[in-house]
Amino acid sequence: MAKYIVLLSWTIRASRTSRSPPSALTRRASSPRRWGFDRRDVFDDGAYDLVVVVDAPTMKRWQKFNLTLGSGGNVRTTTLKAFAEDAYRKIVASLWEAAAENPTGTGEEPRNR
Repeated sequence: MAKYIVLLSWTIRASRTSRSPPSALTRRASSPRRWGFDRRDVFDDGAYDLVVVVDAPTMKRWQKFNLTLGSGGNVRTTTLKAFAEDAYRKIVASLWEAAAENPTGTGEEPRNR
């Protein structure tokens, strides 16, 4: 499963229309589970109102959910693709391998100056 970190901010519309924040939060919390996602919430007091870690089966399914969520006009989201440490190490290692194979980064042989 792909892992995403989602930073959410309630919009002014959400604060005006939500009469019962606890029940609204419960409703919102069940929504990703209906889409087949695992999620963990972290509430914070920083720039965002809620930080959610989501495990989604596919990127396409996640994007569809995220667009549906945003279309309601109640939240603004910023989504970060997250990687486990071993996966990230493989990505970085592949950059070094590519650089060793092509030191100029252009696919051409280095020119003498």
